[in-house]
Amino acid sequence: MVAPSAAAVGRPRRIGRRVVVISFVAFQLAFIVRAYWAPHREFGYQMFPEASTWRADIVRVTTDGRRVPIDDDWGDYRWNDLAGVRGLAFPWREHHADAGIDNQLAFLDEALDWVATNTPDDLETSYLQADVTSSRNGRPVETTVLRSEPRDLP
Repeated sequence: MVAPSAAAVGRPRRIGRRVVVISFVAFQLAFIVRAYWAPHREFGYQMFPEASTWRADIVRVTTDGRRVPIDDDWGDYRWNDLAGVRGLAFPWREHHADAGIDNQLAFLDEALDWVATNTPDDLETSYLQADVTSSRNGRPVETTVLRSEPRDLP
């Protein structure tokens, strides 16, 4: 029996290494390109972030149509305890949008849904609504309205 030459044994390894390196680089490039369309822009580093600001007036819309600010009495619930992460504490104050307005709006929209879903003792709120005013890089103020998913109440 004839032993394979060293060149024949090394060729599949070289091809395998090239496939691994090319695949790795392709995945990294795909993550970077995806960051421009993703709401939270993971892997989308920007050296000079937006100089944008935002503030939100969040209300609970009750079953009878009343609009109750979230900082009013709400049983044992407090907005800052429920959604005080990722820069969402005290939304009625003006904040810098660290990773951009779109990213902040995506987090706030998700927080509205999470709070609406995770307040089971609140039997009067139909949905949460945030009226967000923002200024993107010093441009004129824009207003965006975000709503949580409607709640199923007994």
